[in-house]
Amino acid sequence: MAHHKSAKKRIKQDAIKRLRNRYYKKSTRTSIQKLREMTDKMEAEKFLPKVVSMIDKLAKRNLFHANKAANLKSGLMKKVAQL
Repeated sequence: MAHHKSAKKRIKQDAIKRLRNRYYKKSTRTSIQKLREMTDKMEAEKFLPKVVSMIDKLAKRNLFHANKAANLKSGLMKKVAQL
């Protein structure tokens, strides 16, 4: 258990960050899944920039590794191009 005021504050801040990160990561994964399930090309092309933006934000925050983000974006763009 934390004994210092700063350690108690850090625990609180970490809990808040963890919840926020979990929310963003889960919503991004849901959006990726939604994009992969789309069959309409026009709709997918409209939705793709939003998903790419979400992936980039996670990579910027180090929630996704930069290479993983690049691989995800590449795969999604190929998928949309094939529709």
